Amino acid sequence: MNELFEAYDARGPAYDEMFAGTDPREHYARLLDTMGSLSHAELAGRVESLQSGYLDQGVTFDIGGEERAFPIDIVPRVIGQEQWAVIDRGVQQRVQALERFLADIYGAGEAFTDGVIPRRVVTTSSHYCREAFGIEPPNGVRVQVSGTDLVRDGEGRFRVLEDNVRVPSGVSYVMTNRRAISTALPEAFAKHRVRTVSSYPQRLLAALRAAAPAGVDDPNVVVLTPGAFNGAYFEHALLARTMGVELVEGRDLVCRRGRVLMRTTNGLEQVHVIYRRVDDEFLDPVHFLADSLLGCPGLVNAARAGNVTIANAIGNGVADDKLVYTYLPDLIRYYLSEEPVLDNVDTWRLGEPKHRDEVMDRLDELVLKPVDGSGGKGIVIGPAASAKELDELRRQVLLDPRSWIAQPVVQLSTVPTYIDGTIAPRHVDLRPFAVNDGHKVWVLPGGLTRVALPEGELIVNSSRGGGSKDTWVLAGPGAAPQRREPAASGPHEIAPLDSGPVGDDRSTQAEQQQQSRTRDADPC
Repeated sequence: MNELFEAYDARGPAYDEMFAGTDPREHYARLLDTMGSLSHAELAGRVESLQSGYLDQGVTFDIGGEERAFPIDIVPRVIGQEQWAVIDRGVQQRVQALERFLADIYGAGEAFTDGVIPRRVVTTSSHYCREAFGIEPPNGVRVQVSGTDLVRDGEGRFRVLEDNVRVPSGVSYVMTNRRAISTALPEAFAKHRVRTVSSYPQRLLAALRAAAPAGVDDPNVVVLTPGAFNGAYFEHALLARTMGVELVEGRDLVCRRGRVLMRTTNGLEQVHVIYRRVDDEFLDPVHFLADSLLGCPGLVNAARAGNVTIANAIGNGVADDKLVYTYLPDLIRYYLSEEPVLDNVDTWRLGEPKHRDEVMDRLDELVLKPVDGSGGKGIVIGPAASAKELDELRRQVLLDPRSWIAQPVVQLSTVPTYIDGTIAPRHVDLRPFAVNDGHKVWVLPGGLTRVALPEGELIVNSSRGGGSKDTWVLAGPGAAPQRREPAASGPHEIAPLDSGPVGDDRSTQAEQQQQSRTRDADPC
């Protein structure tokens, strides 16, 4: 064991991704050797430079009114080629099943008729959107972008924690982290065949263009943002710039005669595809919240008329419901006639009496989650909760059991992380991003690794002190010279980030309406 890792202890209950006991795992051996050539002082200097660089470039977020650099850890997470192949197949499969599911529930409803999922599970979801019924996407794609949250169990197997197919955020950090780490650790990056992440904006633009209304050969694509004080605005601006499209707010759009037009200095221009980063309920005050200023009146009618495509589609949120999540393995078998490549985390449905009775007897052993929660909000970890908290939880569950699920405490895998001058194990999850153009689901080889920085913490969200890591997906065995990761098309500088916590662009109405700087809506 080299100097940096001599005190590293991988003997905890969780699966450690770098070490099996005291021996490094094969795909980490080269990174361990390279980092071992650095002294503590050298590494500390690089960490300081890394964080100050993020602060200078505006890659920050707001906690309690204090602007801080978004935490990025200098030790990358490495995923081998064979491991990634499983993730790639599993995410593709999941997106394909979710596409079929969404088309079905907003159409014929065959899964209800065939008893695969109860109709009431879908129709009682707070995210089920009757306004979406009958709207047919031009190329059949409702999930242009998805973010599937994965964890590794005690045996090292990847499992799905939840699906995000509304407005998943975080891909901007995948790109900025790569450029930062390839600069901070150039000797390590050069010794690995790391798959690139810089093509994401072009892949996304191609998928958005492919979703244009019929007969439109050169579609006008825009990114719709809630505004400069939204927590994910950094990402909105970065993606618009690197795709070479306009970044607009609701006030920049107007609907006339079933068409969406954008105000420009040259007059009104028709918009064909809207990559929206605004929630359903704020998107169109005619059909949703009447006092919303974030969207544009008439968007839903224009989409129904086939004159504009809204990506991701209205109504996708029902697929993010954690109760619907429990039916995904059966839905994969039903729609695709395949066995799931990636298993769910074991889950109890508290709306079912047998499940509820068992969970009520084991509240102090399990994790309970609200089915429509995000950002780690509302989660109760039984072993860490007080008797008073468990009593209140029991009361809430019995009042509305449909709104809760329970899961065992999953000891998320650990990855070496730089903490206060030492390298220590910290828990991580992984969000791979997938882009669907109607012909193929492409999974970005890397994804966002979120890391829980406090010792023992299992919730990785930035609202709980979490940070992120660069995720290196290896192209194959052996070493090959690498250059610094190329930037995505567009200027190399990073646009200012007003309050960039990582998660979905979801928030409460008051927060969105005021474009709050303190928003943090990470999915759990």
